[in-house]
Amino acid sequence: MEEPPQLFLCPISMELMEDPVTVSTGVTYDRRSIERWFFKYGKTTCPATMQRLSSFDLTPNHTLKSVISSWLSSSSSTSTCKKLGRERLPSVLAGIEATPFKVTALKNLKACVDGDVAAQEEFVACGGIQVLGRVMTQALAESIAGGDFSAFRTCEEAASVLAALPLSDDASVELVLETECMRPVVALVQRGSAEARLHAMAIVSKVSRASGRDWTSGVDVDDLIKSLLELLSDGASPRLTSRALDVLLDVAARSRGARRGKAVEVGAVCVLVELLARADADRRVVERALLLLKRLCKCPEGRLAFAEHPMAVAAVARTMLRVSGIATRLAVSVLWLVACAVAPAERVLDDMVMSGAVGKLLAQLQVESSPSTKEKAAKLLRAHGAFWRQYPCFPTDLRDYLKFLN
Repeated sequence: MEEPPQLFLCPISMELMEDPVTVSTGVTYDRRSIERWFFKYGKTTCPATMQRLSSFDLTPNHTLKSVISSWLSSSSSTSTCKKLGRERLPSVLAGIEATPFKVTALKNLKACVDGDVAAQEEFVACGGIQVLGRVMTQALAESIAGGDFSAFRTCEEAASVLAALPLSDDASVELVLETECMRPVVALVQRGSAEARLHAMAIVSKVSRASGRDWTSGVDVDDLIKSLLELLSDGASPRLTSRALDVLLDVAARSRGARRGKAVEVGAVCVLVELLARADADRRVVERALLLLKRLCKCPEGRLAFAEHPMAVAAVARTMLRVSGIATRLAVSVLWLVACAVAPAERVLDDMVMSGAVGKLLAQLQVESSPSTKEKAAKLLRAHGAFWRQYPCFPTDLRDYLKFLN
């Protein structure tokens, strides 16, 4: 099917008009779009000509509506409509930067590409990612300059379109990694709505999986980490928590030394301990939190922050032999890093007894688990068994078992 005639498209939304009406300048618009122009945005001009209007009367264009209806009746099947959407992508993309109703146009664009592989390929081939990048950059700049919420909403909607794409090929990834795309995406992670943050973090995760390049270059990672930790601390929703952990894990995997130390400095260990202590934390969240804690405890700042937190050992110990095999393995690794890989603080050893961690380490030797986990548990028990046996409250059978290990 051919692309619909330009006459059938509203000059504002660039969509087929459902209820065409004509203003005093003689230009026809879709009623919903022109009414928003007048009454929501308070405009007094004709959008197409920018002439001041002498009257705000809207005259129904019955003839055009009838012609559009006839044209639509010849293309009623779903497959044809999808094809129509793909064929119109170039014209929609060409007009989206100029239209004053960008949010509406972007929503229509998302409906066109969402779940349609052919439309997604056509979108990328037509320069759609570059268009979205320019729209987001402009909207973010306008939002910062004038505090315009509608501009920021445009940025959020553009990100939702970008998140609907697979972003799995090298060409797409390279385009997303450009500053005009990546900077607005990170800004949405920091201060977007809940839905916008999910979209932004999905974009980051897709780009990270598809490319070996460091997406954090050119990004203020310290501010990003702070925003992600705030999301974890708020516990607004399981989806946000899970996504935030994914991005933090990716940042930590690409970071060494100073950057991990900076994450600890802004409270990463404290937030993770509090997350592990929540009774409602699900399995995947616990596993991710333990993995991130393990990576942070590989640096001196992380181990110190862990040792100084009064709930840290107990929060980790409660996940052992309770959540999953993966969680137990990671918990043992964390305790090994803070109590065996380096000389531990005496408080850590005290907390391991009081929280039941020592008993669970002994039990770990009796259950089926990976050789490395058993080895770490055994090393911990051999290294500190003599200290733990001194506790009067320590069970006699466990004290005898510790003697056997040594």
